[in-house]
Amino acid sequence: MKNPPTAYENIPFLRSDPCRPVRLQLEYLYPQEVMKENRINSTIVLFGSARIPSPEKAGLCKNSKLAELMPFYEEARKLAYIVSSTCQTNHDREYVIITGGGGGIMEAGNRGAYEAGRKSISLNITLPHEQDPNPYVTEELCFRFHYFSMRKMHFLLRAKAVCIFPGGFGTFDELFEALTLIQTGKITPMPVILFGSEHWKRVVDWNYMAETGLIGPNDLDLLTFCDTAEEAWAAVGKFYASVNQTGQKPDAHPEG
Repeated sequence: MKNPPTAYENIPFLRSDPCRPVRLQLEYLYPQEVMKENRINSTIVLFGSARIPSPEKAGLCKNSKLAELMPFYEEARKLAYIVSSTCQTNHDREYVIITGGGGGIMEAGNRGAYEAGRKSISLNITLPHEQDPNPYVTEELCFRFHYFSMRKMHFLLRAKAVCIFPGGFGTFDELFEALTLIQTGKITPMPVILFGSEHWKRVVDWNYMAETGLIGPNDLDLLTFCDTAEEAWAAVGKFYASVNQTGQKPDAHPEG
């Protein structure tokens, strides 16, 4: 008779319902340890649609309205290049670009870091229609999650800014979760930058929400609207210059 596998070698057992807490812990612990080994101290989060085409794929986009959003791909790519080339060295990796690892805006973020010769992080997710990592991700910093909750936590665990490009339901989910956590004091304030001033003011009537009292007038201050990578990078610098003057601790950690 062969020796039975140990508990941690028993894959069917690890995939069973009683082991869900163990799987959640693994999805927390594994990326934490890998990022620590790679000296990832802080991140800049890029959220946005996987459907926005790159310039190389613009001709394949059958939706003319979607094709009009293509300049945002270039701005995401440019922002990632600026941030990565400015903030990463061989010894310290600050403001590392982190994306969902898919196409569109996510690809643009990883691509900008790749073209700068720097590392970037991708947090992929298992979906009914499988999302493969884009070709620009840093292999050792490419993670695949089963649980949305753990993936979301890792997005914000080291974040110094959240940059939101046009997107669909998933992008809205990520935007409003970040705003809610900041508004309720669960994480330290950070810049929430919405790329595309006219786009975001059209899809969400922010002023109406404040006028009706659904949000407070000061909640509008949580948002920064911009149209270019340079504006976004300047907004991040301005925010932390102000933080340093007031002595506020800039580290952002989701409540454990």
